[in-house]
Amino acid sequence: MPRGSVSVEVEASCTAVFNLIHDYGRRLEWDTLLSKACLLDGATEAGVGVRSLCVGTWQGLFLPMETEYVRFEPGRVAAVSLTNNPPFFDHFAATIRQKPHGENRSQVTCIYFFRARPKLLEYLMNQMLRRETQIRLNALRFYFS
Repeated sequence: MPRGSVSVEVEASCTAVFNLIHDYGRRLEWDTLLSKACLLDGATEAGVGVRSLCVGTWQGLFLPMETEYVRFEPGRVAAVSLTNNPPFFDHFAATIRQKPHGENRSQVTCIYFFRARPKLLEYLMNQMLRRETQIRLNALRFYFS
């Protein structure tokens, strides 16, 4: 199963970064690769068992990705797993970790795993996902600068 990992340093505390990433009311303020982001089933805040919907922009083919939080430790780590069946994905999961680097600086690392449908797309999709993840984390870093 292909895996990727991307990290950036952010000029903000782990708590501030974590809170912004998982605030779906503010997600589009910084995430330049989404056209829609919301929590599902009446949820008002992220947490274990909560499902979310993120829809890409035209660059991401407007793919809708529904995920469910399977781990949620504020200020430290959150993990999601795909719950719908968007084109080209057989499986997808991601973890976002925050690590303090001083009082108001943190390292944000996104680790993703996926299985493509069809499998022969995995190399290309891994390159695209790595690039998109880097763009997304750079946008997060820019938001805090």
